[in-house]
Formats: sequence, structure tokens, C-alpha cells
Amino acid sequence: MDLYTILFYVFALITLGGACVVVFSRNIVRSAFALLFAFFGVAGIYVFLLADFIAVTQLLIYVGGILVLILFAVMLTSHQINVDIKTGTIQVLPAVLITAALAGTVVGVLGTTDWHIAAQAAVFQTTAPQIGVILLTSYLLPFEVSSVILLVALIGAAMIARREKKV
Repeated sequence: MDLYTILFYVFALITLGGACVVVFSRNIVRSAFALLFAFFGVAGIYVFLLADFIAVTQLLIYVGGILVLILFAVMLTSHQINVDIKTGTIQVLPAVLITAALAGTVVGVLGTTDWHIAAQAAVFQTTAPQIGVILLTSYLLPFEVSSVILLVALIGAAMIARREKKV
């Protein structure tokens, strides 16, 4: 195995480990911090897929924005957050059956697919210039429509936030 394969498996383990802690932890703060590792692992996998723009976007939006918002919401909440999940056989049996069916499907697909390994790119090229050219040529109209929709949403949010409350 070469270094790239080992690093890919390391990032995959970081992602899966963080995701498992998020799902199985009963402490919400621990789950939020484990989500950080899952997001970093996904960004690392995007780098291995030569999708540098998506990797940076993953870090900026999810780690920089959403995760920090979740952490502040959890830490600044004055109420104690207690979630008591009681599982019985009624919930466990369908979950086991669905999981077994999905695992069987994945194993079947992995076993019957003829996997072709593509040649590795010789030179690493960034994808941001290509995305910029495509957005401003082929997809100019949808890009402008989405920017107008986001502007309207921003103006609406500002109006709702500034509205005086009637007592």
C-alpha cells in the first residue's frame, strides 16, 4: 500500500469514528465535538478526490459556520438538555431487519461490480477556476436567479428581525 491509500483510510476512519460517536453518544457536547472530526474527515476525503473547492467549502461552511453555531447553542442554553431514549423490541426488530437488508445489498453490489481503477492524475489541478468559468458561461442564468433569491431571503430576514413587537 502506498502513502495515499494509507492516508485515505486514516481520513475514512476519522470520519466514521466521529460519526459513530455523534450517533451513539448520550452527551450532546461530546456529539458536537465528534461532529467536528467527522466534518474534517469528509473534507480530507474531498481532497483525495481532487475536489479542492468542495473541501474548502466543507471546512468554511460546516466547520466554520454550522458547527460553531451548534456549539454556541448547546453551551449557551440555560436549560438542561436531557434526552432519555428508551428502546424496546418494537423499535429494535425493524432496525435490525432494515440494517441487515441494507448490508446485504451493499455486500451484493460490492461482490458483483467489476471495479475499474482509473489512472491517477499526473498533475494536481485546482477546480475553482473551472467552476468559475462554468458558472459564468453555461450556468449564468441559474446562478443569477439563485443570487436574487438569496438576496430576497436576506432582506426578508432583516425585515423580520427589525420588526417591532406589539405589546
